[in-house]
Amino acid sequence: MRNLVLASTSRYRRELLQRLDVPFFTAAPAYDERAEDARFGELGAPEFALRLALGKAESLRSANSDAWILGADQVAVGPGPELLHKPGTEDQAIAQLMRLSGATFQLVTGVVLLDAASGASDTAVDVQTLTMRAYGEDEAAAYVRRYQPLDCAGSFRIEDAGIKLFARIDSGDFTGIIGLPLLAVARLLRTAGLLPGP
Repeated sequence: MRNLVLASTSRYRRELLQRLDVPFFTAAPAYDERAEDARFGELGAPEFALRLALGKAESLRSANSDAWILGADQVAVGPGPELLHKPGTEDQAIAQLMRLSGATFQLVTGVVLLDAASGASDTAVDVQTLTMRAYGEDEAAAYVRRYQPLDCAGSFRIEDAGIKLFARIDSGDFTGIIGLPLLAVARLLRTAGLLPGP
């Protein structure tokens, strides 16, 4: 069977993909996603997320010429048209959470399954609509300092106490919030013959 490569070093995505019981290995994509930021306004969130996911997968194509390569990228958008990045520091994470306090925003994940041999790809987009409680800065700061969500766009993790910051989650697949929507991924893998079933 041809290899499946997950174009990510994210432990969250690795742990999610393991749930599907399909053999795979991970590889770090040689792709600067931040260099694409200027395209966000032109493309909109779904196409932008797909562009980043495809860029990650394509960056591994020459080194894995007979593999299937799974790329994914998640963008956080809102409130309004603002693109939210991984905060990187505690201060930026607290500021980002305060912008989201009482607001509704979206997590948009683009997923690409690339056939490295032919260059053909299949895609999916997952959209999560999230509404935060109107919390105060002390609560946001306490969360950030304890749980350090510095590598997460939006500055929260749904898997830990970050769930307490939410008022509502509208989701067709909660795994999409974590960064890899498994229902969509499973559909792509079935179409490629990497998972059984119609």
